[in-house]
Amino acid sequence: MKIRDYVRHHPVGVYFWAAFIISWAGSLLTEGPTFLRGDAVELQDLLVIGIVVLAGPCLAGLAMSYLVDGRAGLRDLFSRMVRWRVGGRWVAPLLVFPVLLLAVSLALSAWVSPELAPGFFAPGIVMGLLAGAIEEIGWTGYAFPKMESKRSIVSTSLLLGFLHALWHVVPDYLANVHAFGEHWLPYFVGFFVHVVALRVLIVWVYVNTKSLLLAQLMHASSTGFFGILIPIVIAPASRSIFYRVYAVALSAVAVVVIARYGGRLRREPGSAVAV
Repeated sequence: MKIRDYVRHHPVGVYFWAAFIISWAGSLLTEGPTFLRGDAVELQDLLVIGIVVLAGPCLAGLAMSYLVDGRAGLRDLFSRMVRWRVGGRWVAPLLVFPVLLLAVSLALSAWVSPELAPGFFAPGIVMGLLAGAIEEIGWTGYAFPKMESKRSIVSTSLLLGFLHALWHVVPDYLANVHAFGEHWLPYFVGFFVHVVALRVLIVWVYVNTKSLLLAQLMHASSTGFFGILIPIVIAPASRSIFYRVYAVALSAVAVVVIARYGGRLRREPGSAVAV
């Protein structure tokens, strides 16, 4: 009972500790041996590694929903996962990612390197659906509602985006540092910023629809179209450039959304927008 009382009094902090520990321990078990050999993770291993790492926010979100709010918490979480009547205007943001990815890819293929031209990799669909469906159970399904009451929605989205991006550090380092070499840090800076911007956009659609399903699809669209359209086998320097440029572009979209919808990321009927 003392443990459960502690969890209920620290519903956000315990969640993040659990999500990070599960995912980072899983990445050390699955990626650690390859990292210690000095090798990059092979493409055929990514699915298993991905599921193990993604389990962190998902399992932590499910467990914390039950421990903090009981069966009612789980019912509420699952009810938001099937909320599909959101209106066409809130489905449209799903197209932001493929449009932006294509625009950046075409521009960089013309100005930087032809290898950055868009391609087509069908398994990216699976990658996107898994990432969106599994991760958002924790980030949007559990963590965001618990954090929302503590601060403004914009600041909550930025903080959650920062923590989401930080969660990627260990798995990404183990998987990519040997392949990227000196380019890993500039690549990961771009990746980090793009995750924060992505979180702002996911929170934006979520607070206006209360649909966890739509949040999952936003994440799936971002990850999936990246996997589908952006070639996997390109030089580390080129991939680093792409991520940094794409991060700036996606951040610009997030800034426009904040400027238009204000600090609450939604417009209340009859109220003015204030940032």
